[in-house]
Amino acid sequence: MKNFKEKFKLKLAENNYKFTRQREIIVETILENENWHFNAEDLFAAVKEKDSEIGMATIYRTLELLEKLDLIHILDFNDDSRVYELYLKDHHHHHLICKGCGKLVEFSDQGIDYFEKELEDKYDFSIDEHKLRFYGYCGDCRDK
Repeated sequence: MKNFKEKFKLKLAENNYKFTRQREIIVETILENENWHFNAEDLFAAVKEKDSEIGMATIYRTLELLEKLDLIHILDFNDDSRVYELYLKDHHHHHLICKGCGKLVEFSDQGIDYFEKELEDKYDFSIDEHKLRFYGYCGDCRDK
């Protein structure tokens, strides 16, 4: 994910923003998250372990900047908290969302990609984005 950090630096420079130590720590912390889904509160807690002087306002401003630079996306799952994920153009995926515990599962399916192409051809339509989400219950919540 070193490329992501370099891309961040480049986009900051292109848009006349500085690459600060705080932004570096926040981006490194995001990149350490194995599933790349996170909320601001969890990110804040992880960042505080590295630098106790970084406040919640800095987290929110940096997330806003990352979104503005098209490096992260906000996932809207129709609940009260925002979930963020890295935007990786070569990592197109969809989500399974547990309505019980909020667990997110990413999946990819080439059949969906073929279906998208069929829709474009059938309706003479150029699709540039789609979001597919399935809601239900994970095994743990279903078994309760």
